[in-house]
Amino acid sequence: MEQESTPRSSSRPRRIDYTSLLDIAIGIVVFLVAWQVVFWLRLYPSFLLPSPSMVLDRLLFLAETANPRFNLEQSTLVTMERLVAGFGISIVLGTAIGMLMVRFNRFGRTMSSFSVGLQSYPSIAWVPFAILIVGLNNYGIIFVVVISSVFSMMVSTYSSIRNIPPIYVKAARNMGEGGLSLFKNVMLPASFPSLITGVRQTWSFAWHALIGAEILMATIGLGALLEIGANFARMDQIIAAMVIIFAIGFVVDRVLFTTLENRVRDKRGLNQLPK
Repeated sequence: MEQESTPRSSSRPRRIDYTSLLDIAIGIVVFLVAWQVVFWLRLYPSFLLPSPSMVLDRLLFLAETANPRFNLEQSTLVTMERLVAGFGISIVLGTAIGMLMVRFNRFGRTMSSFSVGLQSYPSIAWVPFAILIVGLNNYGIIFVVVISSVFSMMVSTYSSIRNIPPIYVKAARNMGEGGLSLFKNVMLPASFPSLITGVRQTWSFAWHALIGAEILMATIGLGALLEIGANFARMDQIIAAMVIIFAIGFVVDRVLFTTLENRVRDKRGLNQLPK
């Protein structure tokens, strides 16, 4: 009697997708070439549209300067500390409230509508509120990050758990699971693939809110580098800071969240599409 073969790819380590890396490299090269061509055409003066080499020179200056307000390493470190604090609080608080929304139906329905409305509220609009209530300091910036991203995590947690197929819960109850054990051993693992997407979205909200808050509220940070560049008409510094902001966002998304999502999907056989 032949046994049905089971896919083995989930047990193998995921190979590096060199095709995707090549596509990314090609895209970057094409963008840089187009940028250089536009610079050569002199459509804008060089102080408004610097060349890639001019931006690289500014990046090297920011990396080497001893002034903490301009130093790239110090600015990146301060920004990442704020991000870790704000994002971490949003994940813990949003997940806890989302679970309460699942547990108490009326509270969940009310908070779901309330959260979606506040989730669409522009993060920059929280800055005046934060300045007056919390203060023009790190705590105010972290407050803007949390209030701009926590509602996304609440809605994601609520939706992920509620969208679990009912057959999973019924089968677990028939086998004796219930209460906290049912939630921990069945509902939470079943919602994890969708929950990872929610965490990824929350990270995006937190990152956007942090840079906007730093532009208006910080003296040190990547957002502050953008603000200083604008005040002194240093477009090379503005673009240099934008490059670092993009690079951090891209690396975190690709290395951390995409890898984690793929591992979760592999573990559950969700990446094994028919050929």
